[in-house]
Amino acid sequence: MSASSSTHEFPELERQIWEWLGDLPDPEIPIVSVVDLGMIRGVNISADKVEIEMAPTYSGCPATEVIERGIVTTLEKHGLPNVTVRRTLSPPWTTDWISEPGREKLRDYGIAPPEQASGKRGLLDAHRTVLCPRCASESTTLVSEFGST
Repeated sequence: MSASSSTHEFPELERQIWEWLGDLPDPEIPIVSVVDLGMIRGVNISADKVEIEMAPTYSGCPATEVIERGIVTTLEKHGLPNVTVRRTLSPPWTTDWISEPGREKLRDYGIAPPEQASGKRGLLDAHRTVLCPRCASESTTLVSEFGST
């Protein structure tokens, strides 16, 4: 196989990498993984290296380098010696990328995940309903529009 081989030539390894990264917790909310959060954009495999495309939750996220090191360490632990992480900022990460299992984990943890396709209009819509993650009540109060993801 040449160094320019595509991921499609290594489907089992790609599946395994996604599984391994699915066990890598987010350092700020460890009940969800970097895969649950939709931060992993792609897995590119060639005969001599693996490149992971990763989108931070925001460009100034202080945990980005910790996550990148975690990706490399996780894959090296599983025997992949030449791993790089390519930080991808465009298009920017949004909460729409959180998987449904990730949203469920957040609810179980007590965090109400943002609605999908929330965008700017969703943030400014005073009439939206956010269900309580503990009891599913609609009787909730908005505490902060802005904060950690």
